[in-house]
Amino acid sequence: MARVARARSESGFYHVILKGNGRQVLFECNADRLGFLELLSDSFREGGITLLAWCLMDNHVHLLVEDTREVLSSAMQKVATTYALQYNTRSGHIGHVFQQRFHSFPVEEDSYLLEVMRYIHNNPDKAGVAPAASYRWSSYHEYLGESLWGQRFADTRLLLGMLGGVDEFVGFSLGETVDDSYQPNLRSRIPDDMAAEILAGVLDDLPPSRLKSVERGRRDAVLLELKRAGLSIRQIERLTGIGRNIVARAGR
Repeated sequence: MARVARARSESGFYHVILKGNGRQVLFECNADRLGFLELLSDSFREGGITLLAWCLMDNHVHLLVEDTREVLSSAMQKVATTYALQYNTRSGHIGHVFQQRFHSFPVEEDSYLLEVMRYIHNNPDKAGVAPAASYRWSSYHEYLGESLWGQRFADTRLLLGMLGGVDEFVGFSLGETVDDSYQPNLRSRIPDDMAAEILAGVLDDLPPSRLKSVERGRRDAVLLELKRAGLSIRQIERLTGIGRNIVARAGR
């Protein structure tokens, strides 16, 4: 079966997720983690890609990048191939290290850029590993002006400028009212025409524009059914006119 083409970002910003093959551990030690970051930095520099945020977990990686030259696929392939060769040589592992294809999610709006950054930095906390402020292997500390063994990998200027500075970054990242509406959809993207057909089937004779005015319980049940059918939050928002935060909360 032919692969589905990657969704292209008009803004050039992407949330990238790279996973270990069969959930295998990617990093055995800190030297592995630092080596991966150095490979990533070199490949991105060559391709003109800007790394805005990152987080290394044991068996997967989160990145927020700006790729205006549309070279992300080749850059990530170079990183994955080189790191896998080095990892297998050091560990004696045989076979694939990464899943064959990384996930990339376009990030089109400024507000979503900030939400993706926060999602990435808070990933260790959500996984029950450590709070963002205590976890060393993410760009969170780079946003505080700190470096990792004398090196910095993320360009923090854009997002710090959007927030207004370091204090605002900390408040945004760790505040009690953290908005967790952003969730990457790891399933294959459903085309908009198919999404419209699914919506019509769920709504029956109700026009999509009327869904926002129906009773909350019924509305949320429909939104949950649409999410379970594979529609993204952005698609549901676009087709129904209901705000993404309401769509994200439906069914919780």
